[in-house]
Amino acid sequence: MSDLPRKAAARTARLAALPLGYAGRKTLGLGRRIGGAPADAVLSEVQQRTADQLFRTLGELKGGAMKFGQALSVLEAALPEEVAGPYREHLTRLQDSAPPMPTQTVRDILAAELGADWSERLVWLDGGPTASASIGQVHKGRWHDGREVAVKVQYPGAGDALRSDLRQLARLGRTVGPLFPGIDVKPLIDEMQARAEDELDYALEAEAQAAFAKAFADDPEIVVPQVVEVGETVLITEWLDSTSSLAAVIAEGSVEERDHYGELFVRFLFAGPARTGMLHADPHPGNFRIIPNDDGTPGRLGVLDYGAVARLPEGRLPESIGNLMRLCATGDADRVLDGLRDEGFIRDKIRLDAKLLMDYLSPFVEPTLTERFRFSREWMRAQFERINNPREPAYSIAIKLNLPPSYLLIHRTWVGGIGVLSQLGAEAPFRAILSEYLPGFAEPEPA
Repeated sequence: MSDLPRKAAARTARLAALPLGYAGRKTLGLGRRIGGAPADAVLSEVQQRTADQLFRTLGELKGGAMKFGQALSVLEAALPEEVAGPYREHLTRLQDSAPPMPTQTVRDILAAELGADWSERLVWLDGGPTASASIGQVHKGRWHDGREVAVKVQYPGAGDALRSDLRQLARLGRTVGPLFPGIDVKPLIDEMQARAEDELDYALEAEAQAAFAKAFADDPEIVVPQVVEVGETVLITEWLDSTSSLAAVIAEGSVEERDHYGELFVRFLFAGPARTGMLHADPHPGNFRIIPNDDGTPGRLGVLDYGAVARLPEGRLPESIGNLMRLCATGDADRVLDGLRDEGFIRDKIRLDAKLLMDYLSPFVEPTLTERFRFSREWMRAQFERINNPREPAYSIAIKLNLPPSYLLIHRTWVGGIGVLSQLGAEAPFRAILSEYLPGFAEPEPA
C-alpha cells in the first residue's frame, strides 16, 4: 500500500458494497433457516461475517471511513449483545490501529513541510510507525536537543478521502443504519462532516494541544505532550511513554485499573473546558494512554489527538447544562421543561409531558444521584433500548426534541464518554466531578 487509498470511485464502491453485503448475507441466512439451520447459529454467522467485512473495509480505507468506525466504537456498549459480541473485537481494533504508509513517503512529506534540512532538527526517525489512525500516522523520533518526539504525518490525499467518505456515508446512512440497531448514524455523520476541515488543520490542532499542555503541565494525574513543531500536514510533539491505551484496559484490565483510569478519564473531559475553554471531543479509547507507576500499579493518564476540539463560546461548558442536570436530579420536571424550551431543545409549538421528559433524560442524570456510580454495558444497553424503542413511552420524547447546533459536539462527546465508561465498567465519583467542574451543577450558595 503506497499511501491512503485515494481513488474516489474505488472508495465509493467499497463503501456502497457494505449494506449490499449485509442484505445478501441476510438472504443467504434466511435460506439456511428454511433449510433447517438453527436461527441463533445463522444470526451469529451473518453478524460475524458482516463484522469482518465492515471493519476490515473501514480500517483499510482510513480517512472518513475509519473515523466513522472509530466513532461507532465508542458506542459499542449500547449495541444489543447479540450484535456487539461479534463486532467487539473489530471495533476495539479500530480504536487503536490501522494499516501504515511507507517510511519513504513520510520522509518526502517531512522534506516538503519542514525543508531540506529537516534531518538536522529531527536527527533520528524510526523506520516504521508506532501508530496509524484515520488521517495520519505517528513515528517515534529524536529532536536535536535530545528530546524524544512523536512525529504525526497526514496521509497524502487524506483531505479528499475524508470529505469523499463522509459524503458517501451520508448518502448510505439509511442503509448502513440497520447494521447498528439503536444508534442513529445520520446525525453522527452530519456532525463529522461539519468538523472535517478542523480535523485536517494541524496548525489548529497544535494550538489546541499547546493550550491543554499548558493547562495540565502541573497536573499529577493527567499528561498532555508539549508541541515541538508544526507544518501544514506534520505535527511534532514530545513523546509520551505509554504501555497501552484505554482499549487494553477495556479488553483485559482489572477492576482497580478500570475504576482508576475511568475516573481520570471523566476528570479530564470536564477539567479540560474549565481550564482551557475547550472540550476534547474525540473520546475514543485509543486517544487515552496508560502510564503505570514504576511498580506496575495504576498511574497517570496521557491524552493525545486534539484535532476534534469544541471551542466553547463562553470559554466553559454552558451553565444551562449544569442547571438543568441539577433540576433533573431534584425532580423539578416543570422547570426542566421550561429550561429546555428556553435553550432551544424544545421548539415553540411542541408540547411534551414533563414526567416523560424526565424519564427520557434519566441516563444523563442517574450517574449523579449517588456518591459513586458503576457504569456497565448492561446499564447503557438498557438506556438505549428504552429511548430508542417505539414501544417505550420515552421514545415519543426522543422524536420531538431538537438539538441546537451549539450543543452537537458537546452532546456527542458526553454520550461517547458515557459509552467508554460503560465499556470499562468503571465506578466513578461522577457527581463530585460535575460539582467541581460543570458550571451550574453544584447547589447554589444560600443567599
